Amino acid sequence: MATIQKRGNSYLIRVSCGYDARGKQVIQSKTWTPDEGLTTKQAKKELERQKILFEEECRNGFQARAVKFETFCNEWFDEYAKPNLRSTTYERLRGIGKRICKALGHLRMDRITARDIQLFVNTLSKNGANEHTGGVLSSKTIRHYLNFISDVFGYAVKMGVVSENPCSRVTVPKTVQREKKIYRPQDIERLLALLKDEPMKYRVYFNILVFSGFRRGEMMGLEWKDVDFENRLISVRRTSNYTVERGVYTDTTKTKQSQRTLKFPNAVFALLKEFKLEQEEEQKRLGNKWHDHDRLFVNDFGEPLHPNMPYYHLKRFCDKNSLPFYGLHSFRHSFASVLVNEGVDIVSVSGALGHSTVSTTSNIYCHIMENARTRVSDAVTSALHYNENDLADPEPK
Repeated sequence: MATIQKRGNSYLIRVSCGYDARGKQVIQSKTWTPDEGLTTKQAKKELERQKILFEEECRNGFQARAVKFETFCNEWFDEYAKPNLRSTTYERLRGIGKRICKALGHLRMDRITARDIQLFVNTLSKNGANEHTGGVLSSKTIRHYLNFISDVFGYAVKMGVVSENPCSRVTVPKTVQREKKIYRPQDIERLLALLKDEPMKYRVYFNILVFSGFRRGEMMGLEWKDVDFENRLISVRRTSNYTVERGVYTDTTKTKQSQRTLKFPNAVFALLKEFKLEQEEEQKRLGNKWHDHDRLFVNDFGEPLHPNMPYYHLKRFCDKNSLPFYGLHSFRHSFASVLVNEGVDIVSVSGALGHSTVSTTSNIYCHIMENARTRVSDAVTSALHYNENDLADPEPK
């Protein structure tokens, strides 16, 4: 039989589950807090329902562990995340986890309520939440935080640590959607022109990036066997990434659809031929000091280049030439924008970007597609030489 004890705005539900081997009574407890807006009658009815549900769980063998969120979060990293997630994802979640544990880490898993999580999530939408810009975090980023907490609780439910996942009742607050900053065609034209005085590997890197929209890891994973000089094709087959724990390492592509082949202009392949000759000359000069990894983008000794190096080079290059700096990923957005504005169908755009589904492309670039749709009427009008005055009612005679 369950007992209920009121504690401020919440209720402590306790159920006796018999006795252990030493004759000590086993008590399972759960804290329930009514949602805001419930009337007294509604809250009383819901409390009774929670009591019955908890009694049922205890009869079915559920046994809560008095474990704090931070402790169980670390167990989740070791038992689930590390064996199943990509190294880059694992390291990114480690960073997210630190912030969450500062807010919720001291609380017991079985006593964390939906409201506790909601209050934390709400702080992420306030000014100052973005530690880099001092502004708010985007709704997408906030959802990453909530998904992380939900994944930990989902694992806890499977392991019998808690009976339910409170994240299902949490709402991500709406924030002002920041428009993606992308390089305009005139910016890219100027950038490519100014690159003529830069080291060859960076000239090649940014020319390929502009005409492909490849992801950072895909660019760094390119090898000479992926380059078809006869047909001017470059194929994505792997990625090169970096984590503190593993250093620079080779990995599979993000999804199967990320493995793709694109065709490039003659000018890009002219640079590639020059670049290959330059790299071969450097290999001969260094002899056995050269480490042949077959990679396009390598350091001075032929080893895979650190994935962050093109970013730092672009930052210095833009500062030196008074160009806007939007980071490497902006080239991917620019590439997609050009394709959409030139009338390339969404399925082809999705394939070129290596998205797993067309809906992914539509969701990310919906604003660009909306702008393109506004020109549809003008295009048809122009093609048919249509003039609204031609259909106007003639003036009465």
